[in-house]
Amino acid sequence: MGQTRPQVARAIADRAWDWFGRRTEDRLSDWDDEQERPLPVAVPHTELSDDALRGVVESFVLREGTDYGERNVPHEDKVVQVMQQLERGEARIMFDPVDLSVTIVVVKPKDRRGG
Repeated sequence: MGQTRPQVARAIADRAWDWFGRRTEDRLSDWDDEQERPLPVAVPHTELSDDALRGVVESFVLREGTDYGERNVPHEDKVVQVMQQLERGEARIMFDPVDLSVTIVVVKPKDRRGG
């Protein structure tokens, strides 16, 4: 049987807390080779508070500088678009426990919910 959402969220929080305060260089030196390095963890967007989710999405939108061609797309529209992609399962939030970074990645159609 799989873990419940609260168990998954707790595991992510515990993992993050274990790494909190350590320099990235120290965390990276814990593994002799790249294969031992912990993999990024998918964070269900539904497990984040509204404020935390918005902060992650806004940070991503500002960082990515998505090319919208000739048109100027307002920041709020970009945030809404990313939120919709998360809701549809077209994007996923990922947490990297080594460098404590969070990003949003596109999900391949075969890996989407129900796909």
